[in-house]
Amino acid sequence: MPHAAHQERDRTTPTVLTDEELRALDAHWRAANYLAAGQIYLLANPLLTEPLAVEHIKPRLLGHWGTSPGLNLVHTHLNRVIRARGLNALAVWGPGHGGPAVLANSWLEGSYSETYPDVSRDAEGMARLFRQFSFPGGVPSHVAPETPGSIHEGGELGYSLAHAYGAALDNPDLLVACVIGDGEAETGPLAGSWHANKFLDPVHDGAVLPILHLNGYKIANPAVLARLPEPELDELLRGYGHEPIHVTGDDPFPIHRALAEAFDLALDRITRFQRAAREERGTERPRWPVIVLRTPKGWTGPAWVDGEPVAGTWRSHQVPLAGLRDNPEHLRQLEGWLRSYRPEELFDAEGRPTADVLACVPEGARRLGSTPHANGGLLTRELPLPSCDRFAVPVDKPGASLHEPTRVLGGYVEQVMRDTAPRRDFRLVGPDETASNRLDSVFAASGKAWQAQTIQVDEHLDRHGRVMEVLSEHLCQGWLEGYLLTGRHGLFSCYEAFVHIVDSMVNQHIKWLRTSRELTWRAPIPSLNYLLTSHVWRQDHNGFSHQDPGFVDHVLNKSPEVVRVYLPPDANTLLSVTEHVLSTRDYVNVVVAGKQPCFDWLSMEQARAHCARGVGVWEWAGSGDGDREPDVVLACAGDVPTQEVLAASDLLRRQLPELAVRVVNVVDMARLMPHGDHPHGMPDSEYDGLFTTDKPVIFAYHGYPWLIHRLAYRRTGHANLHVRGYREMGTTTTPFDMVVRNDLDRYRLVMDVIDRVPGLGVRAAVVRQRMADARARHHSWIREHGTDLPEVADWTWTG
Repeated sequence: MPHAAHQERDRTTPTVLTDEELRALDAHWRAANYLAAGQIYLLANPLLTEPLAVEHIKPRLLGHWGTSPGLNLVHTHLNRVIRARGLNALAVWGPGHGGPAVLANSWLEGSYSETYPDVSRDAEGMARLFRQFSFPGGVPSHVAPETPGSIHEGGELGYSLAHAYGAALDNPDLLVACVIGDGEAETGPLAGSWHANKFLDPVHDGAVLPILHLNGYKIANPAVLARLPEPELDELLRGYGHEPIHVTGDDPFPIHRALAEAFDLALDRITRFQRAAREERGTERPRWPVIVLRTPKGWTGPAWVDGEPVAGTWRSHQVPLAGLRDNPEHLRQLEGWLRSYRPEELFDAEGRPTADVLACVPEGARRLGSTPHANGGLLTRELPLPSCDRFAVPVDKPGASLHEPTRVLGGYVEQVMRDTAPRRDFRLVGPDETASNRLDSVFAASGKAWQAQTIQVDEHLDRHGRVMEVLSEHLCQGWLEGYLLTGRHGLFSCYEAFVHIVDSMVNQHIKWLRTSRELTWRAPIPSLNYLLTSHVWRQDHNGFSHQDPGFVDHVLNKSPEVVRVYLPPDANTLLSVTEHVLSTRDYVNVVVAGKQPCFDWLSMEQARAHCARGVGVWEWAGSGDGDREPDVVLACAGDVPTQEVLAASDLLRRQLPELAVRVVNVVDMARLMPHGDHPHGMPDSEYDGLFTTDKPVIFAYHGYPWLIHRLAYRRTGHANLHVRGYREMGTTTTPFDMVVRNDLDRYRLVMDVIDRVPGLGVRAAVVRQRMADARARHHSWIREHGTDLPEVADWTWTG
C-alpha cells in the first residue's frame, strides 16, 4: 500500500481529495498512459474505433514504455499543484527516454498543438502524434529540443539534477521539479549533483524538488537505490541534506492520494524555508524535501508475455510486446492493453480530451509545456557589456611589456558582475579555480555562492554570491547549461586539461543547439562560453597529468553552425574575444588563453581589428620588403606558439637578413577551414593570399599538430604545410623545455625554415648548426641550473 514518510507534518490539515478530484486525476493519468503507448505502437486507428489490425501497427516499434507510467503520474500531480497554488514551474525529466510520456502530456494540455498546429488536439492530431513518434521525418524517442517545455534531452543520463539547479539559480519565483530515474541515480554526475543544495540561495534562487523515481530496474539489471532498504536510502538522502518523503505502491487511487499529500507536504516545506530566508532573514541551510516515488516499471502494461513476467520487471523497459505483425496473440494482448485505459471515457467522438481529463491542467504559461523558462531565449536580456578600452593594457610597441592575460580579463569580468548585480543574470562557474586562473578580482563584485558551514579562515564565501565553485566539472557544466537554457548568461573557467571531463556533456549541448536552431519557435539563448587556461605549455609544477590541449579538437569535430574556437595571443586580444563571445547566441565558444605573464603584442584598437579578421599578417613581425612575395610563412595560433614564432622571426632577421619572412597569426581557428565547411572559413583566394600556394608554411600551433592539417587539407598549398605542436612530450620542467621537448621552440622553427626553403639548406648550414647547438646548450643548462637559458628567459622583441 502507498504511504507517505513518517515525518512530522508541516500542514495543519492533511491533503484531502474528493472522489471527483481523484477520478479526474486518474482520468488524466490514464489518458497520458494511453497516448504514450499509442505513440510506440499505432500508425492508425488512434481511438480504437475499429478492431486493432496489423495495418494499424508501425512497421518498426521504437520507444521506452517502462518509465512512462511513472512520468505520467508525476506530470499529472504537478499539474494539480501548479493549478491549485498558481505556481510558476519547470519540469526536468531525467529519464528523457520517456519521451512518449512528456509528448503525451504536452499534447493533452494543448501546448503541443499550439506549437505544432498540424498536430491538433483531436483525433486527426492524435493520429499524427502517434505516427510521428520515432518515425522517419518525425520526432525522436527521447525528450528533445522539439519537445515543448523541455530543457533537458535525457538520452545521456546523469545531468538532470544539475540542469534543474542551474535553472533555479536567480529565478526566485520558479519551482523546478526534477525527476531522477533510478538508473540515472547511479551515475557519477548525478551523485555529485546532490551537493548542489549547498549552493542554492533561498532568497534569490528558486526551489528544486527532486523526485527520485525508483521503478526497480534499468535496461536489464536491478537499480542499486531501488534495492536499498528504506532506512539505508533515507540515511543516504539525509546525508546529502534532503528530507525524504516516500510514496510507494501499485494501486492507482491510493497512490494518487499519497502522491498528492507528498507534493503538498514538500511544497509547504519549500514555502516555509523561503519565507524564513526572505522575510525572517533566517540563515540556517534548509533541509530541502525530496520525494521518493516507488512504482512498478511498465506499470499498467502487460503483466505477462509468452509466459514471462513483464510489468514490474526489466522486460518492460522498451517495447513490452514485439513481433505484432507475425504474432496474433501479441496483437490481441496489445488491443486489450490499450482498451484497458477506456479511451472512450477519456476522449470525445472527435478525439478531444474530456473535461475530467483536463480538470487538473493549468492554463496559459503555467502549463509545463508552455512555460517561457523552457524557451529561455524569450526571457534573455542583453548583457550590459563594458567597453574593453577601460581594461586594455597600453601597447606603444609590440613586445615591450608583459601582462597576465586572464588577470587583465578578471577586471573586465568583475565589471560585468557589477553591472549585472541588480538583475542577477550572469554567473561565473568553475571547479575551484577562479583565483588560480587569475580571475579573483571578480570577488570584489561578488563572492562565491555557499550555503554550508563557514569558519574564520574562509575567504570570499557569500550566501548570495554569483561565482560558483565546486570541484566537479560535471556540476559546473550542468549548472551553466541550465542557467543558459533558461535565458541567462555565463562563463565557465577551467583548466584546459580537465575540461575533457565534460566532453560528453558539451556534445549533447551542441546537438541541442543545432536542433533548436532549426525550430522557429525556439528563441536563441546565450552562448556556452569556455575560458580554458592553465594550459598545456605552462604547467610548470603540475606536469604531464595537467597537459592536454585536445578539447579544441573535440569541439571542432562538431556541428560547424554552432562551434567557435579562439586562441587570443595576448591580453588585449583576450579582452576583445571575450567581449564578442559574451554577446553571442546559440554557440559554444571555446577561448584558450594563458594566465602566466605574456608579451603584449597589439594595442586595443589593433586587437579589435585583428580579432574581427580572425587571422592576419603581422607586417611588423616579418622581414624583407613588404611588397615582395615571402620566401616562407611563419604561422602561429596561441600565446606560447606566437612568442616562439616571433622569437624565430627575430633570429631569422639577424641570421638570414636576406630572407623574406611573413608572420601570420590565427585567432579564430575556423578561419583555416574552407568557407563551405564552416561559416567562418576563408575562401581559397583569401587563404592563398595569406599563406601562398607554393611557399613553405611553418605553423606553430597550441595543440595537436594534426588538427591544423585536418582543417587545411584541401587547400592548394597543403603539401607545403609543416605543423609543430604538442606531441604528448610532457613532464614537470621549465617553460622553454616544454616547447623544446615538443619541437615547437624558436630554434627548431628556424631549422624548419632552413630545411624547407629551397636552396637555403646549403647557404644556411652554419645557421642551422647554431640552432642545433642552442638546443643542446639548453638541455645542459636546465639540468644544471633548473631554469631556462638567460637568452630565452630574458628575450624581448626588438623589431
